[in-house]
Amino acid sequence: RMRKIIASLHTSLDGFLAGPKGEMDWIKFDAELFDLVGKFTAGADTALYGRITYQMMESYWPNAGDKPNASKHDIDHSNWYNKVPKMVLSHTLQGQDSDGTTFIGGNILKEINELKQQSGKDILIFGSPSAVHSLMEYDLIDDFWLFVNPVLLGKGIPLFEGIKVRKKLELITTKHFPYGVVGLHYTLAT
Repeated sequence: RMRKIIASLHTSLDGFLAGPKGEMDWIKFDAELFDLVGKFTAGADTALYGRITYQMMESYWPNAGDKPNASKHDIDHSNWYNKVPKMVLSHTLQGQDSDGTTFIGGNILKEINELKQQSGKDILIFGSPSAVHSLMEYDLIDDFWLFVNPVLLGKGIPLFEGIKVRKKLELITTKHFPYGVVGLHYTLAT
């Protein structure tokens, strides 16, 4: 089977991934959500990010598991982050590949389709609004895990942008978290 790209995204109830200045201080999570993220990472062997999210991840995850007060999630996610290849959609960093990180800035459709055809587990994208928008433009995201937070932002970075044709999704499962977040797992309908 072809590898799937699974997007894991927190969204406000009114459909924003972040506030107007990229604020994400409204996102709620707990150990139960971290356990679910652990299931995502167990089924994936490649991480995909946009440049801004990658730089945020890179500033935290490589050493997060080594800190004295590191949680189980910090240790597990740090280990996963450090071992998986990272693909980053970025025009500005293209050509600056480093050990384990490849920057894609050219033909996204061709490069990501080639990545999906390689053998391996699924490809996970966390957050990364601009990268998600680029991938959606080419129908490259197979599954969405949307974590709907009980907040209205009014404005910000929209969840869905640049959709040119109607897309049908199929609801696979829902997960209710005690602090008011609802997880919705959709796949592209065939």
